[in-house]
Amino acid sequence: MTIRAVVAGAGHYLPARVVENAEFEKTLDTDDAWIRSRSGIERRHFAAEDETTSSMAAAAADKALKDAGCAASDVDAIILATSTPDLTFPSAATMVQAELGMNAGFAFDVQAVCAGFVYALANANALIVSGQARRVLVIGAETFSRIMDWTDRSTCVLFGDGAGALLLEAQDAEGTPSDRGILATDLNSDGRFRDLLYVDGGVSTGTTGYLRMQGNQVFRHAVEKLASTATLAMERAGVTADDIDWIVPHQANIRIIQGTAKKLGLPMERVVVTVQDHGNTSAASIPLALSVAHGSGQIKQGDLLVTEAIGGGLAWGAVVLRW
Repeated sequence: MTIRAVVAGAGHYLPARVVENAEFEKTLDTDDAWIRSRSGIERRHFAAEDETTSSMAAAAADKALKDAGCAASDVDAIILATSTPDLTFPSAATMVQAELGMNAGFAFDVQAVCAGFVYALANANALIVSGQARRVLVIGAETFSRIMDWTDRSTCVLFGDGAGALLLEAQDAEGTPSDRGILATDLNSDGRFRDLLYVDGGVSTGTTGYLRMQGNQVFRHAVEKLASTATLAMERAGVTADDIDWIVPHQANIRIIQGTAKKLGLPMERVVVTVQDHGNTSAASIPLALSVAHGSGQIKQGDLLVTEAIGGGLAWGAVVLRW
């Protein structure tokens, strides 16, 4: 028998404030048509003053627990993917742990920017397969609105806030591609490209800083690296693109999503797309998309998914899982 990390529940949280593209026309030399044509984004959510990465993460996690019919006391670990924690330390994950009333187990953050949730899934899978945990809450949460340069029209119109969560649990399986759960993962990074996407603040500067991005260069790397990591993960899982029911990509830019699907030979009808409503929510984008698609019935039990992401670092990776 084989142990698989199986999705038991999913949930998400979006702030109440919805920001349409037209709002940016008041302060920037841009308009709705320009933003849509270059990104596919129509609107995004921004956190209220009293909302934080950890509070949104806890809300999403609570919904995932309810979806699974589990209590926080049933959870062994929390892994929170974020690049916008409430504080330098302690981890936002421990804040979620306290908010949920989980007084045992362990919690920690993972920081791989937009690829963070893929990295978190891979870590959760390793904990479950190795027997160190039976149930793991995997969360992606971001408040990118707090690291935006509102004078830079090339970046500030792209990002949004939100959180998504999955509860993974150990289940016995046959060890074949027909198993439910995570079938394969692939993680990569290359620090030579760290200047393509970064925040110009931190401990060394004594400031929070702002997000800086060379968008054309990131785009150039994105499609090739995303298609490559997805292909490798599928090979490791023993499946092909023809077997895939849904691609659930990082929701950064519709052109990247379309380009990756084309390179994988999959039609857009088999791609979960939420970028139009959420913008780029970094580590939160994949679990947000998964939860939305699960809640609407688009993703059904037994469906085979491949999810992939690339972010600052550069860091990228993919996960193949059967829902």
